[in-house]
Amino acid sequence: NKREAMQKSECHGVVQLRNRKAGSCDQRTSSSMQIKHRTTVQQSNSSSSTSSPETARKVHPRPSDKLNPKTINPFGEQSRAPSAFAAIYSKGGIPCRLVHGSVKHRLQWECPPENLPFDPLLITLAEGLRETKHPYTFVSKEGFRELLLVQGALEKAVPLLPRLIPVLKAALVHMDDEVFARGLNALVQLSIVVGPSLNDHLKHLLTSLSKRLRDKKFKEPITSALQKLEQHGGNGSLIIIKSKIPTYCSIC
Repeated sequence: NKREAMQKSECHGVVQLRNRKAGSCDQRTSSSMQIKHRTTVQQSNSSSSTSSPETARKVHPRPSDKLNPKTINPFGEQSRAPSAFAAIYSKGGIPCRLVHGSVKHRLQWECPPENLPFDPLLITLAEGLRETKHPYTFVSKEGFRELLLVQGALEKAVPLLPRLIPVLKAALVHMDDEVFARGLNALVQLSIVVGPSLNDHLKHLLTSLSKRLRDKKFKEPITSALQKLEQHGGNGSLIIIKSKIPTYCSIC
């Protein structure tokens, strides 16, 4: 009887052990199935979100999106604020407009340029010399030139020199070669008009010219400009030029 009782106890223990193993196995299986289910749901949600019309529109923007302000990237090129000159020009602050010709462009003034006040128009046009986009490049360059050609330009331009020179200097130190070239031409045009009156301000501009002289492609135009500055500025300009650019050779 004792032996039968021991056998039954051992059998009962084996059954319990098997049941615990089976239960543990069932728990692991159930847990594994739950993880797989969650993963499948997450993948399904992710797939549905990437394939939504809104996401597809972001990946492949439609042409009409450009007209929708909500789709414009706030950090994109479209949102960059226009320059001061561009803003003034777009609001009609420059009293002329560009006329496209078959051979060359020209400016059409709203009224004769000689009737226009130089302050602040001449300074605004000088600021536009730093523009790099059409039509601002042409309007500023040609407008500055034509305004200095009017009768009485000397009397109107001389009082503006203290404010005009820093603006021209900004064009002469610009990294863009075309901006520098426009600034150089504008300086020569101003020298032709105001003559020796420019001498007091010349030293502020010559450092920029001296640095650009190291570039072979600018050596000839800068030398020509210096000669014209000397021609219209007289002996006083020669002394200033030589003090900043000792290698300059006088034409006189």
